[in-house]
Amino acid sequence: MDCVLIEALEVDTVIGVYDWERDILQRLVLDLELATDIRPAAADDDIAKTLDYAAISERIAAFAGEHAFALVETFAERLAETLRADFGIARLSLTVRKPGAVGNARAVGVRITRGEQP
Repeated sequence: MDCVLIEALEVDTVIGVYDWERDILQRLVLDLELATDIRPAAADDDIAKTLDYAAISERIAAFAGEHAFALVETFAERLAETLRADFGIARLSLTVRKPGAVGNARAVGVRITRGEQP
């Protein structure tokens, strides 16, 4: 199985467990690996036969703007569910980083993999 990659996608969202975090937008940085077979798209040079990373990136930005979660874990889980349902993605790996959340770290976050192994 091949992968469509989206790396270092930045989105702003309401995220955090502290009261002050509920009133501001914070940046998250996402990396995605989306399992797909690229051969049909490559054979015909047809974007309709692959995962459209521009459309997926737009959906992620919309999701971030529509939701507010306390935990990065919840953001990741719900986003994975949404992307799999909206785009028919059989398997994905998603890393969500929250830069600056811990003073001595560049970022903290989670990495999840959802779906069946093709």
